[in-house]
Amino acid sequence: MKQSNRLGERFDWTLAFIILLFAIISFFVIGSAQTSEQYTQNFVIKQVRWYVLGSLIVAMVMYFEPDQYKKMAWYFYGFGIFLLLFLMLAPGGPGQIAEMRYSAKRWLHLPVIGTIQPAEFIKTFFIIGLARMVSSHNERMLHRTYKTDFLLLGKIALMLIFPLFFIMKQPDLGTSLVFISITAAVVIVSGISWKILAPLFAVGAASAGGLLWMALYAQDVLDKIGFSPYQFKRVYSWLDPYSYPTDEGYNLINAMTAIGSGELTGKGFLGRNVYIPENHTDFIFSVIGEEYGFIGACLVITLYFILIYHLTKVALSLHDSFSVYVCVGVIAMITFHVFENIGMNIQLLPITGIPLPFISYGGSSLFSNMLAIGLIFSMKFHQRTYMFASDNDN
Repeated sequence: MKQSNRLGERFDWTLAFIILLFAIISFFVIGSAQTSEQYTQNFVIKQVRWYVLGSLIVAMVMYFEPDQYKKMAWYFYGFGIFLLLFLMLAPGGPGQIAEMRYSAKRWLHLPVIGTIQPAEFIKTFFIIGLARMVSSHNERMLHRTYKTDFLLLGKIALMLIFPLFFIMKQPDLGTSLVFISITAAVVIVSGISWKILAPLFAVGAASAGGLLWMALYAQDVLDKIGFSPYQFKRVYSWLDPYSYPTDEGYNLINAMTAIGSGELTGKGFLGRNVYIPENHTDFIFSVIGEEYGFIGACLVITLYFILIYHLTKVALSLHDSFSVYVCVGVIAMITFHVFENIGMNIQLLPITGIPLPFISYGGSSLFSNMLAIGLIFSMKFHQRTYMFASDNDN
């Protein structure tokens, strides 16, 4: 087993260049979005500062080897659960530790650090813990049986239930779906028999369809199990936004209008004329579609495809199962964010408040993504090549 001593060979320059392109896009699009009359501060300066700090996070995370993250995995997971519990119990309101926004308690206001959203960081902590648990289980259970597969599924479900409980209490359906997508992706590559997974995913899909049907035709049943009228309205405004033009459907209608008005080539930088509240965060894709049109939007989507393709190549090149599971979790997290954010801007999916990775304004979101990307850099940087590996392994 050997490892190259050359920094240039071990560092993932391609991934660094892709992130640099996202940073440039983010600065330009946020710079245009903040010209709306609703904003009085310079978000671009803050986003530049957060990218600089995010780069330091990547450098710090890359310094440590994957084995060290594997050893510390349960501490990361436990710290994440502690943060969620602290957020739930902390007093919320003006001047309090927990900050309330839009009737949700998802943010902590900390001295010096400022406002952070714990759930953003916990996604990466959860990936590390999940990768440790699955890899350790498979290392111990060399002979796979239905019993060992069901045991692994039980462990995974137990790990998932705690963050889901606390996040749904905030409430934050979008982030809960991110955790489910991460878990589903890792389960698929965990080695569990498809004779177990196929019925399990079929039941999951049927349950999701059943919930949607009940939201439309049997609201009383969902009322009894804790769903709120606000969540029903989210579904209704997604399926028929023009029936709610002044409240839940307002942002979606304007987002689709903005993207459609951009046509093929867009209106150009600062050429927007469709007003969308908070268009520098969750609805930043509408700014891209309006100013740079179908071509600009496709280029951004293509860049995300390139990012996912590159991360997949990195995962396939790794020899350590823990590192592979971490990569799969990061890929699932980013892919779901991209699909959900763009989907909710074009009415393909309901609005859930999911930011567009590396482009939307926001320190917590960017730091979380950079933390996850830092893990990928670490896996690639510290990868060891086996002396007698075949060409297919390298």
